Amino acid sequence: MNDTLQREDTVHPCNGDIRGSARRDMSPPGPGERSSPLPLAPALEEYKAGGASLISVLQRAQEIYGWLPQDVLRHISEATGTKFAKIMGVATFYTQFRLQPAGKYVIMLCKGTACHVNGAEGISAAVADELGITEGTTADGLFTLNEVACLGCCSLSPVMMINGETYGSLTPEKARAVLRAVRGTLPEVPSPKEQKP
Repeated sequence: MNDTLQREDTVHPCNGDIRGSARRDMSPPGPGERSSPLPLAPALEEYKAGGASLISVLQRAQEIYGWLPQDVLRHISEATGTKFAKIMGVATFYTQFRLQPAGKYVIMLCKGTACHVNGAEGISAAVADELGITEGTTADGLFTLNEVACLGCCSLSPVMMINGETYGSLTPEKARAVLRAVRGTLPEVPSPKEQKP
C-alpha cells in the first residue's frame, strides 16, 4: 500500500469547524496486502472503555484509510466483540461511510429542497456530463460523485462540496468551471468566497 501521507486542513463552510488530519493515500491495498489496523488502537480502546460509539470508531477508520476495507471491519469486530453483521449494518446504513475506495476528489452534490428549487437538476446534468458519470468514481480515479439529501447550506443553493470545500450559488457553467479547475484544465479554482449569486 502507498504509505504517503496527505495533510488535509478544512474548515466546514456551514459551521466553521476546523479539521486537520493526516490520512493514508486512498488507494486500495494491492494484491496480498492488508490494511494495518494499528492506527485504530486508540479508538478501539476508547470504544471498549465505553467512551466512544461504534460510529466514531468507523469514522476514525475511514479517516485513516479513506474508506472501510473489509479486513479493517473484521478487525473492529474481533477487537470489540461486536458482531460483524452489526458493524456492516451501521456502515451500510449511514451514507457517510464508503465501502469502496473513493477518488482523490469526493464531490457531494446537494439534492435538497432548496437546491432542487434553485436548479440542482441543471447542476447535476452539467457535472455528470463533465465527468462522464452519474455516480460513483471516474475511470481515472480522480473524482467520486455522490448525490446527498442535504448539505445544510441552503442559503448557498444550489451547492456542491468537493473534499469539504463548499461551492454555492452554482450555475451549470460555474460547476463546470470548478471541475475543470480542480482537474487542472483551468488556471485556478474559483474560491467559494468569490462566488456571488
